[in-house]
Order: sequence, then C-alpha cells, then structure tokens
Amino acid sequence: MPDVFADLVGQDEAVATLRRAATAAAAVLRHAAGERALALTPAAPDSAESAGGSGDPGAGMTHAWIFTGPPGSGRSVAARAFAAALQCAYGTGCGECPGCHTTMAGTHADVRLVVPEGLSIGVDEMRALVLRAASTPSGGRWQVVVIEDADRLTEAAGNALLKAIEEPPPRTVFLLCAPSTHPDDISVTIRSRCRVVPLRQPSADAVAEVLVRRDGIAPDVAQWAAAAAQGHVGRARRLARDPEARKRRDAVLAIPRRLTGVGAAFDAASALIEAAEAEAEASVAEADAAERAALETALGAGGTGRGAAGAIRGAAGQLKDLERRQKSRATRAQRDALDRALVDLAGFYRDALTMALRAPVAPVHTDAAALAAAGAQKWDAEGALRRLEAVLACRAAIEANVKPRIAVEAMMLALWRG
Repeated sequence: MPDVFADLVGQDEAVATLRRAATAAAAVLRHAAGERALALTPAAPDSAESAGGSGDPGAGMTHAWIFTGPPGSGRSVAARAFAAALQCAYGTGCGECPGCHTTMAGTHADVRLVVPEGLSIGVDEMRALVLRAASTPSGGRWQVVVIEDADRLTEAAGNALLKAIEEPPPRTVFLLCAPSTHPDDISVTIRSRCRVVPLRQPSADAVAEVLVRRDGIAPDVAQWAAAAAQGHVGRARRLARDPEARKRRDAVLAIPRRLTGVGAAFDAASALIEAAEAEAEASVAEADAAERAALETALGAGGTGRGAAGAIRGAAGQLKDLERRQKSRATRAQRDALDRALVDLAGFYRDALTMALRAPVAPVHTDAAALAAAGAQKWDAEGALRRLEAVLACRAAIEANVKPRIAVEAMMLALWRG
C-alpha cells in the first residue's frame, strides 16, 4: 500500500518538509517517554527547519501549521496526510499501521477534522473544538486538529483558536488550511504563530498520473481531464468519471457564443445560477434526508404515547436548528458549484488571450480551442483580457458575499460588452 503522502500531487518539497517533521515528532515522543510533561519547539515559519542535527528531538516540528495554496493544490490532502504521519506507529506515515489507516479513514479518536458546511466557522464550534483538543491523546501520541478552509473562521472563532495556539496543550497539534497567508484569508497573529507549508498548483502531467494510478482512469481521458481542471485534482477526477460534470462544463464553455445581446446576457446568468442551484441541491439532498431522519428517530418519531408526542412537540427548536445548518450548507454548495463554473469560464478566456498573443502554451480546454481561437480573432488580446478580468472580478465579488445573481449578471454584461 502507498504511504499517506502518495496522493499529494506535485508537492515534493512540502512532502519532504512534512516527513522530516513527522520523524522529529516521533523523536520527541521517544525522548519524552516516562516524562510527565512534553512540549514542542516554537514555530519558526520562515526558517529552514529540519529534523535532527541540532540535538533537539523536536527540531523540525511545531504545534501549529498552515497549509496554503491555490484551489486543487492539495491543502486538505497534505493536512490529513501529515495528521496520519503524526499518528503513525513508525513516525513515517507508512500507510499500513492502524494509526495511518484510521486517520485517513476519518475515524481516529485523536484526530478532529473541521470541514465547514456553511459560509463560516463560528465561535461556539471553535470553543468546543479547542476544549476537546486539550484532552490527553487516547492513543498516547498526539491530539491533532485539522481545520479545512480556515479562511472561513469568524473573527470571534479566530480569536478562540488564537488563544489555543498561543497557549497550546502539550500534546496538541493544529493544522490549518487556507488559500494564502494574506490577512483576508488568515489573521496575521495566527499566521505568526504557525509554520507555513506553501503548496503549488500541480502540473497536468502530475494530476493525470495520479488519476491513472489511483483511480484506474484511461491515460488519454486522465490527460484531458487534468488539463481541463487546471491542476485541480478533485475537479479532474469528477470530469473524468462523471458524465453530468462534463455536461455542466460543456454548457459553461458555450456561454461566450450565447452572449448576443442584453437579454441573452441575463438569460445566460439565470441559466448559470440555476445550474449551480440544481447541482448543489443534488449534492446535499442525501445528507439532508439522512440527518433529518436520524434526528427524528433520536427524538422519538414513530413512537406512541404521551411521552413520545411531548418529545416531538419539544423538538421544534432542534429541527429548526438542523434546517438552518442545512440551508447554510446548501448555500455553500451552491457557491462552490458556481465557482467551478467560473473557473472553467476563466480558462476559456485565458485560452483566447494566449492565442491572441500567440503565446507558446497549450490551451486549458483543448476541446474548445477552435471557439477560443475565433474569440481571439474577434476580441484581440485586450478584449480577451478584459473578459478574463470580468470573470475573476465575479469570483472575487461572490467571495466578498455579493449576491451571486447580481455578481453573475454584472459579469455577463461585461462579457457581452467587452
């Protein structure tokens, strides 16, 4: 079986750093065997740390880390793999021991994974997580907290996390994932107390290789999907395996030729929003139904007698809270689906721009190259660049909580006008 870092695509430097740190963490545990207290070395985000050489068994390891990089670079993959390596019986991330298996499967008792279902991570959730993370590891190694999308922490939640990072429990490690270390993504005070692991966008060849090796996808399909996904491993896998995902992409790439007037621009905006809503609804429907059924069962649904009836009447607040959380998750899913479409659209205009400039680079969307070439002739480089900037501005507006329909309509008008 491959080790836990096998699926971290095109990140050799980061993997080497994490392997050294895992080895150092194992050395810390060995060194501290029989001692009552154990502490990690302070973070040194910008230093070239390595395990060993200093005589300090903790060299190369610290209690707080931030994984940064563009979408699809593998931030959460890296964090989970590192968590597994920390729990590995051999300190290597072997992929075979129970610590590796349970961590990668999401069932390890000492690894807590925070995946925001809504638009933000609230302070109550963070306080509860920090409290649980302060407990002694049941397996005798580390308590590991993995926070995906740490850029969604509210200010209050960030402050709660900061306090824990400033005064960390002796056997707890925090692993945060964020697009960058910019203050808009992660607060400067949190960043200054963490070691940063920067990840890069993997090459199409590296993504294709993992699709062939891990998922058994045909090489030609894997190569196409990897290029079309622009280095995003998860998106490449969806394109290669899901016919519906390919249909949605085709519809997005047809947008430029549909923009023939103001009415057509608004129609295209509506179609894009509705497609994102439908995709999001389909993606959360099964989970929503399962959660509601589980809650109703726990509250006594289907029971008889006065007690059961009273329990159901008293459950209105819990059901309302569930509906609120599910609505927030659906909103996040819709925005994620819409962002995937905007990334595809940006790739199209990027192709038109590079063709207008006669740049010697391969197109992102090889199957839409003829349409991009026609656009390059019609718009020239300046026009293609304005359209690309309009798509990127739409993504930024939605991320800043502008209503998606307003942002998309403004983008479609800008694409039509040029």
